[in-house]
Amino acid sequence: MRVGLLEDDADHAAATVRTLQEAGHSCELFARGETFLRGTLHETFDVLILDWGLPDMSGVKVLDAIRLRHDNIPVLFLTSRDAEQDVVEALGHGADDFLVKPARPAELLARLTALKRRADGAGAAAQPLSVPPFVFDPAASSVKLHGEPVELTLRQFQLALILFRNVGRLLSRAYLLEAVWGLNAQVQTRTLDIHVSQLRAVLNLPDNGWRITSVYAHGYRLEPLG
Repeated sequence: MRVGLLEDDADHAAATVRTLQEAGHSCELFARGETFLRGTLHETFDVLILDWGLPDMSGVKVLDAIRLRHDNIPVLFLTSRDAEQDVVEALGHGADDFLVKPARPAELLARLTALKRRADGAGAAAQPLSVPPFVFDPAASSVKLHGEPVELTLRQFQLALILFRNVGRLLSRAYLLEAVWGLNAQVQTRTLDIHVSQLRAVLNLPDNGWRITSVYAHGYRLEPLG
């Protein structure tokens, strides 16, 4: 899981990052709302964790800006504020969950996992994905085009599946490398470019109504043609 963390308190930030990393997740830390909003434009995350009180703006205003982008990424508030009206306000602005500091590590991890599972669709990750004219079968790591099997390597299949599950969404290079090759894999970004180029050819994307657009210095986006 790739987590974006907005937290200006150094001790709380260090504890949260440590909890995530020890559980095998990656985390990018931001201390100010403005840098966080810029960072979430350029990077891709599975879940966001927001503090409430920040040096430049409130966490609620940060959340408003995220939701104004029509970004439905799961958001967990992790804050020292614990009044009922604070919880109601955060949820009313589009937060998905709320925890009071200091969070118990196991509970924090469980809630983040639940948010990601809900965002992915409970059980949907193992179900076939139909995006005409393609049908992806995650259980068999196979894909069919117009009903006929297409031969892909495992990495090619994993990359294609992520792209087709996120049609229209810009996915950062770091997110794709971590999702396909793993958190600590020593892989050059050129490897990603090669795999994208191979997918375009093997799946014959333009002739089948799709294109993978490269966004310079950011990543890739799968889009329908026309």
